[in-house]
Amino acid sequence: MATFSNAPLDLRRLLQKLVIMFSFSIICVSILYVLLGCCEPDLVDSSQNSPLGWYNKTVLRETLTAPHYVADDSVDGNSSGKDWTATRRLPDALIIGVKKGGTRALLEFLRLHPDVRALGSEPHFFDRHYMRGLGWYRSMMPKALNGQIVMEKTPRYFISPETPGRIHAMSRDIKLIVVVRDPITRAISDYTQIISKTPDIPSFESLTFKNRSTGQIDSLWSPLYIGLYARHLERWLAYFPLSQIHFVHGERLISDPAGELGRVQDFLGLQRIITDKHFYFNKTKGFPCLKKPEGSSKPHCLGKTKGRTHPKIDQKVIQKLREFYQPHNLKFYQMAGMDFGWQ
Repeated sequence: MATFSNAPLDLRRLLQKLVIMFSFSIICVSILYVLLGCCEPDLVDSSQNSPLGWYNKTVLRETLTAPHYVADDSVDGNSSGKDWTATRRLPDALIIGVKKGGTRALLEFLRLHPDVRALGSEPHFFDRHYMRGLGWYRSMMPKALNGQIVMEKTPRYFISPETPGRIHAMSRDIKLIVVVRDPITRAISDYTQIISKTPDIPSFESLTFKNRSTGQIDSLWSPLYIGLYARHLERWLAYFPLSQIHFVHGERLISDPAGELGRVQDFLGLQRIITDKHFYFNKTKGFPCLKKPEGSSKPHCLGKTKGRTHPKIDQKVIQKLREFYQPHNLKFYQMAGMDFGWQ
């Protein structure tokens, strides 16, 4: 009888020992996880969320094994006293415009670079959410190591009157990138995006004019207003020297993406790692895509919203717009120190 009466007690003791051993095992695993670097996933969070995550890993591998690659001291595994802690910080560079100029393509191409940490979404901090404060803005940024460049893109910054002063208050040394294209082509592309969402709006031709009979252009209509690049640039030059602003030629970003990316990498102080071997031209979409890397089943192009077919516009309206934009374009060439060759 004693044996049977002690059985439940022994069973309880055994279960208690098992629970203690299991808890101790969990604690040991947790400590081991921390020691081995539990924060490692944060270092690649944007790569995992980005459609180019698979590409980034291949580019990084190619970069580190390329014969021309020169490792920076800040990532020397044998050096002492280097900061390998990834943190969220305010951006070092901004793509500030322009809408429908090629900003998404530029951002995705730049994200191939292992020394670029870019926010995928548009935070609209300086034009819409400024009252949330820099702490909120910093929390939106991807984590980055010392020596990596943090950046974001919000094309509306370029045309927002209050934005240059706000960005200058955050950083006087920040680098600014503006992607520009022929303002007429840009306006048609902008209109094409608008009608894809609201198909019942009037025609491009009717919206172009305040009064079509007199030929007076409605320069305040958003698709046309954005293309007044000289007017917008004046506000930026009141706060930043031209040396801190880099202009990307939107048309050449399509015809020669590697060349444009090379100049952007130079401007950002980066090694030229993104080259022509990363691109091919997609004739169907009408712009460059990324070649498939080793281990990938297919190449990567931008989404379906890119490369939409533009509506045919009355050539008389196109000619009126050329006459309208000509003096504005010439002034912009002079201010930017660059002739974009728009007719």
